[in-house]
Amino acid sequence: MDGTKIIGRAPESLSLDERRRFAGAWVALEIYTPETLPLRRIEAVGASAAECIAQLQQRGLDPHQFEFMPLNGRF
Repeated sequence: MDGTKIIGRAPESLSLDERRRFAGAWVALEIYTPETLPLRRIEAVGASAAECIAQLQQRGLDPHQFEFMPLNGRF
């Protein structure tokens, strides 16, 4: 699964085709705080939350600052 095309995008901005293609995939979204922008961006995509955590760690990001959820076509 190549999620590089949706990294950095808001889940709401995904096209219908992208939503279908990534349905069931897990994503990591930065947890909103007053210091972060209200726009939530996808920062990792994988077959599991564990894969997302590994991707974040490889990029030097703290997984504790992210929430993990499976994508579906209805968000």
